[in-house]
Amino acid sequence: MISGYATAEKTNEFAQNSNANSTNFNEFENLTLSNVGIGTYLGDPDNKTDELVTSAVKQSVESGINVIDTAINYRSQKAERSVGKAISELIQEGKISRDQIFVSTKNGYVTNDGDVPLGLWEYVKKEYTDKGVVKEGDITSGYHCMTVPYLSDQLDRSLENLGLDCVDLIYLHNAIEGQIKDVSKEKFLENLKSVFELYEQKRKEGKIKFYGLATWECFRVAKDNPQYLSLEDTVNLAKQVGGENHGFRFIQLPFNLYYDQALLGKTQFVGDTSTSLLESAVKLGIGVFTSVPLMQGRLLQPGTMPEFLDLKPSLRALQFIRSSPGVLAPLVGQKSLEHISENMEIMNIPPLSDDEFLKLVKKLTS
Repeated sequence: MISGYATAEKTNEFAQNSNANSTNFNEFENLTLSNVGIGTYLGDPDNKTDELVTSAVKQSVESGINVIDTAINYRSQKAERSVGKAISELIQEGKISRDQIFVSTKNGYVTNDGDVPLGLWEYVKKEYTDKGVVKEGDITSGYHCMTVPYLSDQLDRSLENLGLDCVDLIYLHNAIEGQIKDVSKEKFLENLKSVFELYEQKRKEGKIKFYGLATWECFRVAKDNPQYLSLEDTVNLAKQVGGENHGFRFIQLPFNLYYDQALLGKTQFVGDTSTSLLESAVKLGIGVFTSVPLMQGRLLQPGTMPEFLDLKPSLRALQFIRSSPGVLAPLVGQKSLEHISENMEIMNIPPLSDDEFLKLVKKLTS
């Protein structure tokens, strides 16, 4: 198990020693983080994909990325193991130290193990039900579980998969989206408080540094939608549990040229003021990582991407997202050598200034 976690001094050192353009790093929570990260969602749970993901993570880090995102359910736990192998090899090769990279994972969905020849429910019975980790009624119709025993078990499995003593960020994965069909909003918030209490305890134990919510709908939909969640209320809940130095500092949500609600939708409130999600995150001190920057490749189809900026389509999409005020980094999934090489060209290009971005948004929305 590799000890340590991302630190202010060492993430800054990573940025300074990187071949990437020096403007392609953001300062947040005293950490220096690349404004593009690597995601590890897609792919079959097989050994060939393991090798591709491990290689992609290593190539991305060597190109100037120090933000790595995964989840225990991605490729049935094999994504975490591939990330762990990449980190271990990078450290053994002397290319990084653990404290230079920011590693996040997610728990909440029920998953099997791609390296164990059991179906999902056989695995759940053997590993969770028979061991008392979950009981009847804990798992929702959305294959989601956010009980304290389950999430504690999952965090330990994630750390083992990654080969790390501590993860920089643990997300509760699509929580309200995976729960709200089966529980009331009041019960959900009560359960969420228990989860935050668990995460604060895990911070004290040194197993996590920060926690957050990885989401799909809840921060982008209107207030009358059952899946709606107030970011301000969520921050206040974390303050109730952990005080002003609570660990709830990050969220993740979809954002790209078509899923633009985080930027253009006034779905959130800070006090009585209606704001966009990105505006509210800035005001509340929450860092935002974004998912599906290329819509799993669909944005790269001919004629799909609006014509703006003199860049390749993939770089155009990443430039738009990472230049949006309030975004720390889009998380781009990449496995093939060709795609990684093309996407990583963005690390040699400065992001747009606020004025340039505002002009671009006016152009795209006119």
